[in-house]
Amino acid sequence: MTPGERRLSIPGPAGALEIALNVPPVAPRGIVLVAHPHPQQGGTLNNKVVQTLAKTFAALGYAAARFNFRGVAGSEGVFDGGVGETDDALAALAYAKQEFGELPVVLAGFSFGSFVQTRVAQTITAERMVLVGPAVGRFAVQTVPADTIVIHGEQDDVVPLADVLSWARPQQLPIIVFPGCGHFFHGRLLQLQSVIAGMWHR
Repeated sequence: MTPGERRLSIPGPAGALEIALNVPPVAPRGIVLVAHPHPQQGGTLNNKVVQTLAKTFAALGYAAARFNFRGVAGSEGVFDGGVGETDDALAALAYAKQEFGELPVVLAGFSFGSFVQTRVAQTITAERMVLVGPAVGRFAVQTVPADTIVIHGEQDDVVPLADVLSWARPQQLPIIVFPGCGHFFHGRLLQLQSVIAGMWHR
């Protein structure tokens, strides 16, 4: 658990849904919903990139909510290929809005979580999106708004950078590439935090 974190179980569409909240020391300026990597490949809300996203936005003044998709740890249900997971995300967001009010919403996701967040974005209006290592080519990742922050590792062996560029090209969407970096951003988490925080103030 990260400092100042609160964990609880809430009702979800497939049963109990495990959620973790990181709240800034001041009244939050918004809510960030953070989605984790593929549940069948070890993805959980404890993933280091997911925790980094939550901590980054808490430092920027956002209430950060991350959750375990159905069938992961304390969340009930079974993997549903992204459809049910989108419902899980919307349930977690609804709870965060009950807790913190109708604030602007940022959607952030890592890998499979990025795919789910592009589905969530078809349902709600987000202030902005942050996608790290989006699972392009593995899932039908939707097009995204022009101000979306997309970060990918040059040496990603799970989702090739070429696939992400092919997805981004028709959208004329800039991609931030971390040279020499793999899918899980080992040794680059502080840099990831710094880059996102720096771009947020622009």
